[in-house]
Amino acid sequence: MVVLRGLLAGTLCLAQVVSGTFRTSLTIKDFREQMTQWEVEEQINALAARDVDPSTLYPARTISVPIDHFHNDSLYEPHTNDTFELRYWFDPSHYKKGGPVIVLQSGETSGVGRLPFLQKGIVAMLAQATGGLGVILEHRYYGKSFPTANLSTESLRFLTTDQSVADMAFFAKHVVFEGLEHLDLTAPKTPYIAYGGSYAGAFVAFLRKLYPDVYWGAICSSGVTEAIYDYWQYYEAHRLFAPHDCVVATQKLTHAIDNILLGAQKSGSDDQHVQRLKAVFGLGNLTRSDDFANTVSFGIAGLQGTNWDPAENSTDFGLYCNNVSSTTLLYPGSVGHTAEVQELLDAAGYGDELDTLTNQMLNYAGYVNLTTVQGCKEETQDSCFTTYNSTFFQQDDIKQTWRAWPYQYCTEWGYLQTGSGVPATQLPLISRLIDLNYTSVICREAFNISTPPNVEAVNKHGGFGISYPRLAIIDGEKDPWRAATPHAIGLPPRPNTIDEPFILIKDGVHHWDENGLFPNETTPELPPKPVKKAQRAEVEFVKAWMKEWKKAKCTKSGAGHGGH
Repeated sequence: MVVLRGLLAGTLCLAQVVSGTFRTSLTIKDFREQMTQWEVEEQINALAARDVDPSTLYPARTISVPIDHFHNDSLYEPHTNDTFELRYWFDPSHYKKGGPVIVLQSGETSGVGRLPFLQKGIVAMLAQATGGLGVILEHRYYGKSFPTANLSTESLRFLTTDQSVADMAFFAKHVVFEGLEHLDLTAPKTPYIAYGGSYAGAFVAFLRKLYPDVYWGAICSSGVTEAIYDYWQYYEAHRLFAPHDCVVATQKLTHAIDNILLGAQKSGSDDQHVQRLKAVFGLGNLTRSDDFANTVSFGIAGLQGTNWDPAENSTDFGLYCNNVSSTTLLYPGSVGHTAEVQELLDAAGYGDELDTLTNQMLNYAGYVNLTTVQGCKEETQDSCFTTYNSTFFQQDDIKQTWRAWPYQYCTEWGYLQTGSGVPATQLPLISRLIDLNYTSVICREAFNISTPPNVEAVNKHGGFGISYPRLAIIDGEKDPWRAATPHAIGLPPRPNTIDEPFILIKDGVHHWDENGLFPNETTPELPPKPVKKAQRAEVEFVKAWMKEWKKAKCTKSGAGHGGH
């Protein structure tokens, strides 16, 4: 059991970093681990893969791309005429004359992590069905695609959605694929289909609207097309779709914690209950109450990491819910804190629910200790779990890769996941101490940004209402990001057509249509029927889009205008 718990703790810690690029209020420890994540990913990809290491099948290539596509926009002053090397990988094994180039935008991470989709998953499926050539395209400022020599705030001025989308258009118009130099596979002579999931999903939706003559179609999967500053709705999927006992327990325990922390904050006193509460969770040496509230919130955030494929699925969320919802004491070593927890619950206004909440609180504390506290033994708890560290945030050399995504959400996207934004009539799943001021610490300390992000820079492309011919919208029913997509609950329904597919994957979470299995890995249960249905639909509508392409090409040729 000791060994198992140690392995679980290490796995959970790593999973929080690997899947955490879309989570705000990361700790300093998270950022330090994130700095090495991509480098480690490059080195041990073969060890993690169940199949042939895709990095040996698909060597990295680069294309020289302008750093600054918009010399008339003062946002990018001082302008530059320099270029940088943008990484990409491709698989020509399915290509047949006249087939499309299918480009998966890797988004806010290293492109190496997306390489399996060339073997199996949506890129491979579409390429096989259409005689297409599959591509993974890295995003500027991620992986090894750096336009600048450092990551200072001044250097990051070129990290905007518009510049990044322009990279993808430039790629399609100028790429020459090694070994296929005799073929002109550039757009618009060749049909280009874009795919992206999550941030990259919104990215390709904007690409399709901004560059309709370059990309013939696009699939926006879990695409967060509506930028939202205070994205408290992130936890609505958890509230609506997580196991009921887990939700109720989390709400009540979070409320009890808040009653103690906020009560002391409101009275302006150093309430003794605050220190006793931290000590129960093994975080007695963590100074700030907002850091404490954030540190104990990691478990409920795990829904996004669940996947239908056991090899891709994170079990963090299930482990958390099983712990916090159980009324049976799961950590015998916690029994000595029983009286303490009961006193705390009574002080927090839950004295009449001790029979249920006592063991749930003890299990919650045991879970936090196992998955989080034990991972911090070489440093102080403040060093591990705080989000306040001016010295750390002022580092801006090229190794500080953690700076890229926070810069994007501080300047354009928002998505600060707060507990304070939850309506007063509803108990939140994370502490109300996790507010806009807390989640924007990095904006102020790393980039000297003290104003809200310019979400209009994103929402000008259509937001919730984004729509365009041959733009598919695919979302997951239980995705925490659904509330920022055109499938957000409460929005009017749309028709699902071949021209503008609009598909909600039943029970699906975050871009569940992206990954796949080899034929010999499939079972009657895997992939699940809703995923198979969505992927079949994607194959069919892309094939239909290709028929349109060929028809349009013939029409133009017949009119004497030449081909596309």
